[in-house]
Amino acid sequence: MEEHTEVTIQELTLNRLLSGVKSVMRIDETVEGGPKDRFALKFKGRLYEDSDRAYERLEPIFKREGMTHLFRREDEQDVVLALQGVIESEPSNPWINLLLFGLTLFSVLFTGAFYGFEDIALVDQYGIIGAGLRSLGRGIPFAASLLAILLAHEFGHYFAARFHKTPVTLPYFIPFPSILGFGTMGAFIKLKAPPRNKKVLLDIGIAGPLAGLAVAIPVLLLGLALSDFTTLPTSPREFTSLEGNSLLYLAAKFIVKGELLPMPVSYGGVQPVLYWIRYLLVGLPFPFGGRDVLLHPVAWAGWAGLLVTSLNLIPAGQLDGGHVLYVLLGKNARRLWPFIVVALLALGTLWSGWYIWAGLIFFLGRMHAQPLDDITPLDGRRKLLALFGLVVFVFVFIPVPLG
Repeated sequence: MEEHTEVTIQELTLNRLLSGVKSVMRIDETVEGGPKDRFALKFKGRLYEDSDRAYERLEPIFKREGMTHLFRREDEQDVVLALQGVIESEPSNPWINLLLFGLTLFSVLFTGAFYGFEDIALVDQYGIIGAGLRSLGRGIPFAASLLAILLAHEFGHYFAARFHKTPVTLPYFIPFPSILGFGTMGAFIKLKAPPRNKKVLLDIGIAGPLAGLAVAIPVLLLGLALSDFTTLPTSPREFTSLEGNSLLYLAAKFIVKGELLPMPVSYGGVQPVLYWIRYLLVGLPFPFGGRDVLLHPVAWAGWAGLLVTSLNLIPAGQLDGGHVLYVLLGKNARRLWPFIVVALLALGTLWSGWYIWAGLIFFLGRMHAQPLDDITPLDGRRKLLALFGLVVFVFVFIPVPLG
């Protein structure tokens, strides 16, 4: 009796799902999933109507049967997959987010306290800690600027996800106390469920970089206005590291200071255009004795904001740029993965940090966030927005972050 009841329930479920799917799609084939398949049922055919609307109409039908439906395309056919279970977002603990933000705030204040700190080499390890703790107030300009950029970036993602009713966590900040650097390794949010379709994926993915950049640019311009000119070392014995350039950073310096910086003593017989192209791409030659700005902490935070934006927009994997590339190219985006890895390895000869990124993208760059409905295409406005995201990447990318 129990076996008969179970079979009857399965048949009723199949009939109800079949009836629902038939209302939106011409069904050419129905396949029942086996033990090794991730789906319970597969319906193949051709949708009668707009895929976005069809997905919405089927949602309550599948939920009533305790199932989740996916839209895919196989062999030029539309496919509806029925998966056992309904995606339920688990509640997260906001106190963890608050604790991590508090630790990151302290960490960034501690790091910011050392900008402009004189004779730091003469202070021992414990003296440095004490000096940093006593000077936390000096870190406020840097900390406020950098955290404003990071908060804008992460809450750009967060509010875009909430707007589209996609469950999402609050930002998780990563503290990284140090004397040099930024005092943080950034932040991230976690989607508790896949995005509805490519349009939603793009909106969530692109909102972070654009929101962060909207804060980073005025912060950078203000910081450069507060920065003084300085003369660079005249020989390799006095060598110092310079922050890298992007097209946007080079333009910001020109807007505020009226010069392309760092300005060399001479172009060494090279055409100025060719000199700046070479310097932008490889950071060479070092402009010994030239003229540059000594970055104010606010300017350093603005530059860090550009760096964070450029790293997030690398068009690979689960990065924001990977989302942009996926919504434009679909599964074909994976074909660019090896070229991106090779390009980063080549850049690693100029800045060793790229080797780490090449390794990360080698292992993780083939995985893309796939929406529940992978059929619905981008509308014209969003195609332009996605292309704009790739253009932004070109303008903010820093080939040699530290030279």
